[in-house]
Amino acid sequence: MPRKIGTCLWFENQAEEAAQFYTSVFDDSKILNVSRFGEGGPGVAGEAIAVDFELEGRGFTALNGARGSSFTEAVSFVVDCEDQSAVDRYWEALTDGGSESQCGWLKDRFGVSWQIVPSILPSLIAGPDPHGSQRAMQAMLGMGKLDIAELQRAYDG
Repeated sequence: MPRKIGTCLWFENQAEEAAQFYTSVFDDSKILNVSRFGEGGPGVAGEAIAVDFELEGRGFTALNGARGSSFTEAVSFVVDCEDQSAVDRYWEALTDGGSESQCGWLKDRFGVSWQIVPSILPSLIAGPDPHGSQRAMQAMLGMGKLDIAELQRAYDG
């Protein structure tokens, strides 16, 4: 069934490289189609203009668009992680060539923002113990990559 809503990521000239990188990071991911410029432009013949790909069943298009566009934190992708090993794996892969921020946020080498979030986080920062939730929130605010054990210790007091 064709998708009704997808995500298009606008790159200057790294669409194919980005799609290859993202599909190498996430399981059950693949490049579906690469459309290339032909002779006579508007881009370099043979260079990708658009790359359709899937990350764990979610459809994306990477587009080589006009120069001067960049990504901001106003849009980010959230990766739900079941355990610390998943947090560590995604964090390490996506910060390679990128930059770390705080509270589980990072920018990858292409400038795309990601949130690497343990599944347990909502129950810690919005749990039934308001004091524990406040401690967990304060702990999170001091972290770059989120540490599940440390967040749990903070919640537990």
